[in-house]
Amino acid sequence: MAASYPPKSEQLSLFPQRGIRGRKGPPVAEMGALTGKSSLSAAVGAFHGYMRRQGFSQNTVKAFLADLRLLGKHRGLNVPIRQFGNRELSDFLTWMLEYRGVPCSPKTYGRRVTTLKVFFGWLHESGVLGQDPAASIPHNRIVTPLPRFLYAGQVERLLSTTHDMTVGDHPDPRPHLLANLLLETGIKKSECVGIALNDVDRSNPSSPVLYVRYANPRNQHKERKIALSPQLMPTLDRYLAVYQPRKSLFECTARNLEYVLTDVAQRAGLADGVSFEMLRWTCAVRDFRDGMDPDRLRRKLGLSQITWYETADKLKRLVSPAL
Repeated sequence: MAASYPPKSEQLSLFPQRGIRGRKGPPVAEMGALTGKSSLSAAVGAFHGYMRRQGFSQNTVKAFLADLRLLGKHRGLNVPIRQFGNRELSDFLTWMLEYRGVPCSPKTYGRRVTTLKVFFGWLHESGVLGQDPAASIPHNRIVTPLPRFLYAGQVERLLSTTHDMTVGDHPDPRPHLLANLLLETGIKKSECVGIALNDVDRSNPSSPVLYVRYANPRNQHKERKIALSPQLMPTLDRYLAVYQPRKSLFECTARNLEYVLTDVAQRAGLADGVSFEMLRWTCAVRDFRDGMDPDRLRRKLGLSQITWYETADKLKRLVSPAL
């Protein structure tokens, strides 16, 4: 088969998680000291420490803490966390929407529901609470259209077309490398353009990896390494021999790579076209369908906890059986 895209890819261990520097927050309580009798304030402090250790983005930490402070304003920061049940959380959401007197957009409401689910889910999974009071709370978000992705037959047509472009009088291995790389890793357009030659680690020929790095320190929480298939390496070698890049893997603009995908889609007869976003979703759908652990997939895609809730919901809708 022309494709070098493997049927299943696995996300490797992330870099050692970085804390969030330069931010002051509530005192960080030790996890082992928390019980159901602990106050909401103490639990929020421990949660803050957990988010820092896990490398949550600064924006996520700030949003989660603000949402939990709002919960404390409504219910009381000194209330024991065991007194928060489904009814109390539902009352909080009703107060926020109807009685607080401050507008709450659907997007903000959805994020605050996510905060409750992550926070109380963490307390339950850590053994502090016997039940998760937020588990049954519906998001009631705005339902956005399902993203487009390529079906198995379309992937085969795409890769067959790009493979044919690697042979002949004027072989061009770049489309085949680009398509396979995006299907295997699910990286974003900006991440693809930012790949340096030394970001591809081939020290272990049977397990090559791609390091996704960011120059901006604010985005370092998104850095990760992703498994590549050994079958992709011959295509990479042909590409390097033809294009001879010096520093970056793709020494062209993002627009040039978009033109490459557009041209390939036309050659393959794919009426809806092919884009970076479409191949990213194709990768995610295939990994999700193949049973990749959800948190591993979240990290592979470089998504925050907040963004993952909406992405996971879309993936479930995309792969669920037809009605």
